[in-house]
Amino acid sequence: MFWNCNRKHMKPMEKVTVPAKQGRAFRLNAGQSITIETPKGSQAADFFAFNAENVGEWLSANHTWVTTFNVKPRQGDQLLSRFRRPMLEFEKDGAEGTHDMMIAACDQFRYEFFGHEGHHPSCSENLHLAMRRIGYQIDVVPQPVNFFTNTAVLEDGSFVSPPNTVAPGSFVTLKALMDVICVVSACPFDLPVDGWPINSDSGPSELVVSVQ
Repeated sequence: MFWNCNRKHMKPMEKVTVPAKQGRAFRLNAGQSITIETPKGSQAADFFAFNAENVGEWLSANHTWVTTFNVKPRQGDQLLSRFRRPMLEFEKDGAEGTHDMMIAACDQFRYEFFGHEGHHPSCSENLHLAMRRIGYQIDVVPQPVNFFTNTAVLEDGSFVSPPNTVAPGSFVTLKALMDVICVVSACPFDLPVDGWPINSDSGPSELVVSVQ
């Protein structure tokens, strides 16, 4: 599903449900905003963005944090591309700052690393499928911005993911600073890994996305 959100065709606050463990693509014109909500709470949202005119330019968490001097996205921050150009502005944080820019998108090999046998849905696969549905083949899975994801870097450098405490109805709103294609994945992570819960104990749930 791809929502071509040209202003002349766009209905006010059109909402799309991204089912648990799946991903969807959304096109925004410069000046439009996208809101991502976790209705049940504690659901990680892997967020990717590409320049709509050149998908070889993508949102780079690394280039963002080296400019904002913070490994978490904060309200008011500009999120930069790998060419260090502003792509989106973090307009409103309705999740009390519980976000991450360090966890790589989960993939089949990640689940196998944790002992899973057979196919498992992943944010990497969701990204590829969402982009293919709108006619794009990408060769790189960028580092996502992981909204509603609870992580911390300890004094000794240890990287931990405490239980996800994001409340139901929490949301973020981002404003496009150029024409962009955004992909939102309702992270499928559901393995019982001690100290690495990512999502709610009850498992992955849906996200709701609106564009205006």
